[in-house]
Amino acid sequence: MMWRSPGDDEFKRLVQTFPKEKSWTASNFYFYQGFWCPSIVLRAVISFQKHFQACDSDIIVSTFPKCGTTWLKALTFSTLYRNQFAWDENPLLTFGPHQPVRFLECDIYLNNPFPDLQNVCVYQPRLLSTHLPYASLPTSIKDSNSKIVFICRNPLDMFISLWSFLYKLGDESLEPLSVDEAFDKFYHGIYAYGPFFDHVLGYWKASQENPNKILFLKYEDLKEDINSHLKNLAIFLGVPFTDDEKKQGVVEEIAKICSFENLKEVEVNKKGVHISGIPHTGFFRKGKVGDWSNYLTPFMVERLEKLIQEKMDSSGLSFNLSSKTSKDITSA
Repeated sequence: MMWRSPGDDEFKRLVQTFPKEKSWTASNFYFYQGFWCPSIVLRAVISFQKHFQACDSDIIVSTFPKCGTTWLKALTFSTLYRNQFAWDENPLLTFGPHQPVRFLECDIYLNNPFPDLQNVCVYQPRLLSTHLPYASLPTSIKDSNSKIVFICRNPLDMFISLWSFLYKLGDESLEPLSVDEAFDKFYHGIYAYGPFFDHVLGYWKASQENPNKILFLKYEDLKEDINSHLKNLAIFLGVPFTDDEKKQGVVEEIAKICSFENLKEVEVNKKGVHISGIPHTGFFRKGKVGDWSNYLTPFMVERLEKLIQEKMDSSGLSFNLSSKTSKDITSA
């Protein structure tokens, strides 16, 4: 099956077979392969799945939205390519994280079903990113020796970050979703690339089965001890820090350059718009753990905690909900 242009009848007929829900903004979600796909990227997702050919050396940064995508892109890019440019010439300082590490379905395939990936990736090995669930990744990624770095975040903070993000980006002609309305959709899994728990557990289980292929990270763990996780990331990527690099403070330098506080102040991240239409400022909010406590009612927290326990039961995966306490929501 081939789709050729935005008005292609075959694609329209295909889309009509998918369950549909109104998104949090003005567009729609389509339930495709077990997740809610934003209508704006559905065609690009299918093109990516059909035509992308992974190389064994590829590194894929995979994230659930609003779980530290921008930060992980910066950390992975700076670690993997640290010997290919001087510190003061790091492309992150000129282009921000999303141009050097481009999204596959939200950027590269968005307007071109057959992109020239050789011109997309300036550095080698190729470093690309996606929000797709593990089950929906192209077969060539799963079957090759390519590696995946995945990050997730506790769902309470992720929800507030998502709601705040979309609240700012909403169509001015439409009434934005209140936190109560957004919470109801979130609770029922209706948001971009959701349900959250299906998405996260897909990568969690795959990482347990193949830890050499998938590095599973949690946002809260990186916030607590970034240096240790950077060292583990470098080992996973096949570019471990040397003893000299450790003595020279290279690990700490990468952590500093890629910190939320630093990236937020980089000039390119204060202006301009991503190809998806999102202002670069939209990718930076607070970056804190436990900020949900300033927005969610006790009733909302109770419902989400029960949902977490229900969904994560016996998975072995837990979430740290606050940087101030050791409170975890843990599976049995």
